[in-house]
Amino acid sequence: MERIRIIAGAIIFFSLVFSDLDVNAQCDITADVCSDHISSEYLSDGQNYRALLLDDQIAEFHATLFGGTTYRVAACSGLYDGNLIFRLYDKDRNLMFNNIDFQNAPYWDFELKSTVDCIIEAQLDPKAGASGCAVLLIGFKK
Repeated sequence: MERIRIIAGAIIFFSLVFSDLDVNAQCDITADVCSDHISSEYLSDGQNYRALLLDDQIAEFHATLFGGTTYRVAACSGLYDGNLIFRLYDKDRNLMFNNIDFQNAPYWDFELKSTVDCIIEAQLDPKAGASGCAVLLIGFKK
């Protein structure tokens, strides 16, 4: 009996490890696709905004964006544009941008007059599938 438990435990452990590797690989591919939207005129903020989403889950990311700077937020899931819905709010949850108003545009360029603590929500477009890796990249103009 003890041997069966050990083997079963090892199978569960290895399946969790390999499924985690698959998720990381999926997110890496999505990040590569998304990085195409951060053109050479932008520098990355160096942060890693990623989340594995299932069904109607919403990921929430926080960032401080500085006044007088032009930013680009790129949002992707999967290999094609338009699979991720993202919304940008200020800290009081006043909506600043919603890409659903622009056919799920994969990025948005904007300049802020003053520094803002932001909340960025991301969720899968229901037409895109039941699960996926959400990747957000933030760049600022050189």
